[in-house]
Parts: sequence; C-alpha cells; structure tokens
Amino acid sequence: MADDRLIVALDVPSVDEARVAIDELGDAVSFYKIGHQLCFAPHRHNGLQLAQELVEEGKKVFLDLKLLDIDNTVAKGVESVVGMGVDMLTLHAYPKAMRAAVEALGDHALTLLGVTVLTSMDDTDLEEAGYGLPAADLVTMRARQAKAAGMGGLVASALEAAAIRDIVGPYDHGTGMAIVTPGIRPTGTAHGDQKRVMTPARALESGASHLVIGRPIMEASNRREAAQAILEEISDV
Repeated sequence: MADDRLIVALDVPSVDEARVAIDELGDAVSFYKIGHQLCFAPHRHNGLQLAQELVEEGKKVFLDLKLLDIDNTVAKGVESVVGMGVDMLTLHAYPKAMRAAVEALGDHALTLLGVTVLTSMDDTDLEEAGYGLPAADLVTMRARQAKAAGMGGLVASALEAAAIRDIVGPYDHGTGMAIVTPGIRPTGTAHGDQKRVMTPARALESGASHLVIGRPIMEASNRREAAQAILEEISDV
C-alpha cells in the first residue's frame, strides 16, 4: 500500500516519460511532484495538464512552482491553482508573499509550502546571493515567518527539520504544519547537485512529514523496486 509521506519527483522532460514512470510505479506510489521542467515542457500536453489528470485518477499532486511576485500576482496564482485540485503548492518564503497567498487561499484545502533555502545551496552560496545569514539561521527565520503567516508548511533540508519542528510544532495526519524535505538520498546513492542531504528514515525521525525523492527512483533500473525499498525503510518510522 502506498505511503503518502513519499512524494516522487517527476523531473523528466515530457509527459510521455512521466507516464511511463507512473505506470511502472503503479500502486506503490500515490503522491507526485510536478515542477518547472514538466510544467514548461514544449508540448501541448504539459505538466499542468498531467497534474489535473492525476488528481482525477485519485493521485495526490505537489505542484512545485516556487511562486514569488508582487502580492496581487501571487494571490491570483494561488486562486488559479486552487481550482486545479492539487494538494500542495510552493512559494518562496518571503513574508509578504506568504501573507498574500494565505489570504487568497481562504478555507480551501490546498497546502501552501514556503521554500526556505534550496537544498542545493550552502552558506557560501547564500553569501554570494547577498544574504547576511547562514543557511540554518535563514531557515529558522523563515519558519517563524511562515507560522506567523498561517502557511500550511515549509520546504527545507532535512538537516534543518528538527529545528523547524521545534518552531512550528507537531504534525499528525494532516494536522499541523508539514515539513517537506527534498535532498533525500537513500544509503549508497549519489548526492548529485544536492549539498544538504539525509537518508529517508533519518529525515522523518528528524521531523519531516514528507520526503521528495527524484533521481534515486526515477534513474533506477527498476523504479518500483527502488520506491518499495524506500517505503520499507520508512515503514517503522
């Protein structure tokens, strides 16, 4: 049976390739992330259409678009995404953007996730980008701001999950703020371009509520077996 804590990232260039992966994973996976690559695929049938199809098929969808713009534009974007029926949507965790998104959401069930610091970035990258705080401090600041804004959760490295959980409080079966962690790498797999990573079980033990896993599953010779191995690892957590 699928475990909704595992979100498989469909980071492929076409809907056809995504569909192959979905078919291979079958009932082992019930939650999928669709991001920029698939949403902007150069075909008439793109990732946004696939997202709505998956919703109609009873799957859960995490739309990873990392919205950031003036308040009105963010609000209108959230209103449009609500109509798609997806389960999660990301925006960068800037206070004004988060407040605008929460106001636009109203009482709809969509979980708004604030992206704290990308897992491909470390302190040196943040310094180069002009931030005056190290990653850990920036993440905790964003967590407090997200909680104050009424967000549904956060996206952060699992390395910061415990500190965030202390700030936002517990999560249990959809109650409380979610902590969605990319940069998850099962033992023995390559880190790729991720700099702040953790294994699946350890991430959940640290306070994560959901795990986003892409390449370790999508690039596996047997995707279903790769997903099932992760599900087995987290089954007792």
